[in-house]
Amino acid sequence: MKQAELSTWGITILRVSVGIIFLMNGWVKLFVNGIAGTAGFFDSIGIPLATAAAVVVSVLEFAGGAALILGVGTRLVSPLLAVVMLTALFTVHIGNGFFVSNGGISHVFALLAATLTLTLTGPGRLALADLVTSRGAGTPEAA
Repeated sequence: MKQAELSTWGITILRVSVGIIFLMNGWVKLFVNGIAGTAGFFDSIGIPLATAAAVVVSVLEFAGGAALILGVGTRLVSPLLAVVMLTALFTVHIGNGFFVSNGGISHVFALLAATLTLTLTGPGRLALADLVTSRGAGTPEAA
C-alpha cells in the first residue's frame, strides 16, 4: 500500500473512533441524563438558554457522531463539533488542569484536534459519502 492510501485509512480510523465517542456522549445527554438533566448542568455552569443549548448539543453530538461513523457530512459536522469542544474546554474544563482524572482539558482537547483534522481532511475511506459522489473513494474532496 502506498503512503497516501495508508493515510486515508488512518483518517477513517480517526473518523469512526471520534464518531463513536460523540455518539455515546450524545446518547448519555439525550437518554441517560435527559435534556432536563443536561440543561440543569448547563445552567449550573452559566450557559445561556440552557435548555435550548442542551437540545442542540445533545442532538449534535448524537447525530453528528452517527454521521461521522457513516462518513456522511464529515466536513459539515466536524467544525460544529469542534465549536462544542471549544465551548466545553473554556466553560467546563480549563480551570481543572490538563488531566481528565481531574476534569481537565485533555479529553476535549484531543476531540477538538480530531474534529479540526476531520474538517481539513474529509472522511477518509469507507465513507457513505463515497457512494453518493462521483469522486474517488477516500479522496479529500469526498466529504
